[in-house]
Amino acid sequence: MVDLPGASEALRELAARGVERSYARGRLLIEEGDVGDTLFIVAAGRLRAYSTSADGSREITYGVYGPGEYVGEMSLDGGPRAANVEALERSRCLVVTRATLEAFIAERPAFAFELLAKVIRRARAATLSARQMALNDVYGRLRLLLQSLAVPQPDGSALIAERLTHKEIAQRIGCSREMVSRLMKDLERGGHLRRDLATWSFPRALPPRW
Repeated sequence: MVDLPGASEALRELAARGVERSYARGRLLIEEGDVGDTLFIVAAGRLRAYSTSADGSREITYGVYGPGEYVGEMSLDGGPRAANVEALERSRCLVVTRATLEAFIAERPAFAFELLAKVIRRARAATLSARQMALNDVYGRLRLLLQSLAVPQPDGSALIAERLTHKEIAQRIGCSREMVSRLMKDLERGGHLRRDLATWSFPRALPPRW
């Protein structure tokens, strides 16, 4: 059985039937629009699912997935891939074909419900993201993202240990990197954000509007 942090026993059993492959940083595993029938179970590294505008000038990130998670399940109905998936760093995956998955589900029918639950959770997340894009301005989307990443501290402040670049933030909230940089500088000047070498801290609560 494959050791996958946080994965269910069934997923570890399925991963053991896959083919192990390694991907260099920046390698494209899945291209949006292609037809594919493989599931990528992450054993090490991180993958990013995203789409780009027609002219390639803008990107939107749907999610970042690490060990114990998987991508590619949305195309198991035979339809085209719904997003691009790239390796954010050197990554290792167990690649499972649709035929292997179908055989596994025949043996372990309960896994079909686990897979369905994952699809539903991602569909809900996509709905929430679309709603936030439609109903919030750029600052509102930035605030929601920072709040989702921040960990409360005993002194009442909040801390983000894994800092994203301004470009990565822009990709997640659907705006320009320049806009993110301006808003982050404004928050820093206002005393809401403090940037250290490896972390961001929030001495004061982020204002509801900016």
